[in-house]
Amino acid sequence: MNSELKRSVCPYDCPDTCGLLVTVTNGRAVKVSGDPEHPFTRGTLCPKMLHYEKTVHSPLRLTTPLLRSGPKGSGEFRSIGWDEAVAQIADRWRQIIADYGAEAILPYSYAGTMGLVQRNSGHPFFHRLGASRLERTICSPAKEVGWQTVMGETAAPHPDAVAASDLVILWGINAAATNIHFLHGVREARKRGATVWLIDTYRTPTAAATDRTILVRPGSDGALALGMMHVIARDGLVDEEFVAERVQGYAEFRASILPAYPPERVAAITGLPAPLIEELAGVYGRAHAPFIRLGSGLSRYGNGAMTVRCIVALPALTGAYAREGGGCFASTSTGAAFAIKEVTREDFQPRPTRLVNMNQLGHALTELADPPVMGLYVYHSNPAAVTPDQNAVLRGLARDDLFTVVHERFLTDTARYADLVLPATSSLEQSDIYRAYGTYCIQRAYPAIPPVGESRSNWDTFALLAAAMGFSEPFFRQSAEQLIDHLLALPAPFRDGIDLERLAAGLAVELNLAGAAPGRFRTPSGKIELFNPREPEPLPRYLPTHEEDGELPLRLMTAPSLYALNASFYEQEELRARQGGMCLQLHPAEARARGLADGQRVLAWNRLGEVPFILTVTERVPTGVAVAEGVWWQVFAPGERTVNALTSQRLTDRGNGSTFYDTRVEVKGVEIS
Repeated sequence: MNSELKRSVCPYDCPDTCGLLVTVTNGRAVKVSGDPEHPFTRGTLCPKMLHYEKTVHSPLRLTTPLLRSGPKGSGEFRSIGWDEAVAQIADRWRQIIADYGAEAILPYSYAGTMGLVQRNSGHPFFHRLGASRLERTICSPAKEVGWQTVMGETAAPHPDAVAASDLVILWGINAAATNIHFLHGVREARKRGATVWLIDTYRTPTAAATDRTILVRPGSDGALALGMMHVIARDGLVDEEFVAERVQGYAEFRASILPAYPPERVAAITGLPAPLIEELAGVYGRAHAPFIRLGSGLSRYGNGAMTVRCIVALPALTGAYAREGGGCFASTSTGAAFAIKEVTREDFQPRPTRLVNMNQLGHALTELADPPVMGLYVYHSNPAAVTPDQNAVLRGLARDDLFTVVHERFLTDTARYADLVLPATSSLEQSDIYRAYGTYCIQRAYPAIPPVGESRSNWDTFALLAAAMGFSEPFFRQSAEQLIDHLLALPAPFRDGIDLERLAAGLAVELNLAGAAPGRFRTPSGKIELFNPREPEPLPRYLPTHEEDGELPLRLMTAPSLYALNASFYEQEELRARQGGMCLQLHPAEARARGLADGQRVLAWNRLGEVPFILTVTERVPTGVAVAEGVWWQVFAPGERTVNALTSQRLTDRGNGSTFYDTRVEVKGVEIS
């Protein structure tokens, strides 16, 4: 038996971007653990990745190209060879281009892998092809806009800085599911006497790591921040010296905005008692270095960008941004660490082509014209499950005249509608380089095992397609390793002085954070910009959500699960079992009002569709709220639809992001015939 220990990186869409140790025996991954030498992972992994080898070597893995042999959606295919598959794709695309133009072809991808090369390897190909471009805004662009409106390009604090805080607020983040390694610093702060709050819409598993949980009405977080600032200003808790020197527009904000948000009005918006709002504001205003860890879920409403803007403004009033252990952490913006345009190659475009928002794929596939979408290429994403308005998406995927190619590891909901399915490698079978959005680490990964079956990486597949389409650019003939070497050869201040030998050996390296010290604000004014003259609304205020006037009684939270990540990990039977099935959580009072019982099959519905769930009755969820954790594959669901049959294609106030949480539903029992 020949065993080796190899390093790799978790490829999934999580801020932690963990370092992995992979035990490989005779070319097969047999064990995966956290790398103790990784500065953020510290040797631990989340429950999802503890048995990543079961994903890599799952019996559900696709190992050959597949050609559809039955109706779309049936999952009926026959195996073919790569040469035949690539030839069919090229022939069909040439015909589509001849009949409709290249913009009739649409790529669809997101964050199934977060490596810079494999994630972005389709961009240069589709730019060169002249295809429609995809606006990839399904996650948190509203959060980014909200931060940038106030803080510009200011770097977030180091995540471990939270250990020096005396008040930690986990605001809209279920860190136990989506950012567990951040909790290391939270525990350190707690040991030193810090108080830890959780502000969320229901009592998530993260509540166990906190001292206090505050449940706000969904979409009202911005109003809570404004109410707290009203009290802080009223009670003389503003750091006047800091504000005068380092904040732009506080006088205007205090005069024209804050008077509109007394505790009584904010109580009506948030559902929190006015005395509690007073208390929260007092504790925050008197803390020396309060630290807010801001999640992304609260940005997925029609008011998402403005909500983030209000919360990001809060530490400015108390001067927390200038103190070690204080401020707000939204994400680490480390894009400047690499010249990503060397991967995406926008210069390959003959001209800028039309932009299709990924949240509106249903509209694009069923209503878009001039030209219509006639070819769809999906890679490292499962839009039939994860994209809003599932019914519209599935109607589009079922079109007989739509030529769909899916490059995947498993026969996902989307793959079942494909004309051709290409087998994809896992992260352990390909080269890549990773940066993170929850840490300042970067790490290079090499293949730990050979490709499973006939699977190929994104990079290698697009190289084949480029050759088949007759692209002559040398760019498409280089290897992923060569492109990574090229990226590392280009200078970037973030990488000045880092340990290149450690990086080349596959170990995590922290970027150079010179200039990221507390109190340095990279905005046009050099100050925190409460007043931003470049914005349509120069000052932050509360905006209502899209569903504020909806008639249905329950606000649906499409929340993360401890045992899945969006639609990933459902290939692992043990993780599905730990979720207990596709459940909908309701408060006991809501269940009683509808005559529903725990464990009963129920139907959640609204104007977009209806979805069967198994009911979980729990006091973790407040009245007026329903919670559905995870994005299940249809094959494992209790019915023919999953949670995104209930979410809409509407976009956020800024950033064109998704509004998954901006959803109202009603729930009823299902009669079993």
